[in-house]
Amino acid sequence: MQKEWFTSWFDTPYYHTLYKNRDYTEASLFIDNIAQFIKLECNTVCWDLCCGKGRHSIYLNSKGFRVIGTDLSTQSILEANKSANDNLQFYQHDMRKLFRTNYFDAVFNLFTSFGYFEKRQDDLHVFDAVQKSLKPGGLFVFDYLNSEYVKCIMKQNDSVTLDGITFSITKRIENNTIIKNIDFTDKGKPFHFEERVKLFDKAYFEGLARDCDLTILNTFGNYQLEEFDLQNSPRLILVLQKNKN
Repeated sequence: MQKEWFTSWFDTPYYHTLYKNRDYTEASLFIDNIAQFIKLECNTVCWDLCCGKGRHSIYLNSKGFRVIGTDLSTQSILEANKSANDNLQFYQHDMRKLFRTNYFDAVFNLFTSFGYFEKRQDDLHVFDAVQKSLKPGGLFVFDYLNSEYVKCIMKQNDSVTLDGITFSITKRIENNTIIKNIDFTDKGKPFHFEERVKLFDKAYFEGLARDCDLTILNTFGNYQLEEFDLQNSPRLILVLQKNKN
């Protein structure tokens, strides 16, 4: 069986080098906005699904929430665990598999940590695992790219130098998938990695939600929680709820 691209790329130090300058101020503001909107109370139990090195888990925990972060990358979890405490824990975990049952008040899947799988069945497994992990009435905050917006602004070629490494990046759209090729040389050795993210629309997620007994309560188009606009919104943010019965 061919190895899935993300199992190796996410576990390399180069992944974290390339994305080291992400705007975490914007991320913190989004978490502030959405936590206030869904009225999370102190000691709410949260799951940060695909937590990476735990930056957003740590921020959620600093707001008084009890947080568990999970990620497929062993190296990321080792790093995240340096910040663990009694109310902040990290585990290596595949998002397609059941983690806890009727345990969380809220689940967060942030900043397009989805869309990596070839088969819809895998996406269903993710939504089903989230649904089963939530307490009745629990909420799922799902933050994805807006496919139509991305198609309009996508740069086909880019280059960035970080920590003395020049990353050459090319992007194309093929079979409704953004394929990003990342090439660079470090210490005389050439490297090549590839990222693949599906260009899903809102209807696709509505179907997953329906099949997994989740109800979409709200749809936003950016981190300021403004109304979603198909052509102009940079994000597609859904707030979903598990049946209260």
